Amino acid sequence: MVDEEEFVRVIKQNERVIFKITTVYTRNEVDQQDLYQDIVYQLWKSFDTFRNESKVSTWMYRIALNTALTRHKRHKKRGRPVPIEKVILQQTENYDSEFEERLALLYKQIHKLNSLEKGIMLLLLEGKKYEEISEIIGLSSSNVGTRISRIKKKLKQRINKK
Repeated sequence: MVDEEEFVRVIKQNERVIFKITTVYTRNEVDQQDLYQDIVYQLWKSFDTFRNESKVSTWMYRIALNTALTRHKRHKKRGRPVPIEKVILQQTENYDSEFEERLALLYKQIHKLNSLEKGIMLLLLEGKKYEEISEIIGLSSSNVGTRISRIKKKLKQRINKK
């Protein structure tokens, strides 16, 4: 039986994980809210099977990314057009306008990556190590390293064109 209080506590402690994934994998607030609900539902369904063999955040990333990727594939098959809107960024007082512009440009370019690349970059920007990214994504550490190198090169080329 799932301990509802424990589940709510875990979600609240790690809601940034869900927010970041929903931000990267959606382009408007309605889709973001829908994906957020889908992720929480999937976490709820599998909460009682979590065996503490990895960090809670790793487990959450894995489920959240899988949910986002599945949803993305489902919508892609439908051919549903997605309106392009500004990237949602949490504003903080510590950032200057130049930094915010560069960050917005980076997120805009990340939105253009394929689903797997988005997930890898999200985890890298979160400060995850290659081993943890490989555990979450399901690729070898060396494959993750190669992909990160290629993604960085791709992003640099796109940003330098701007």
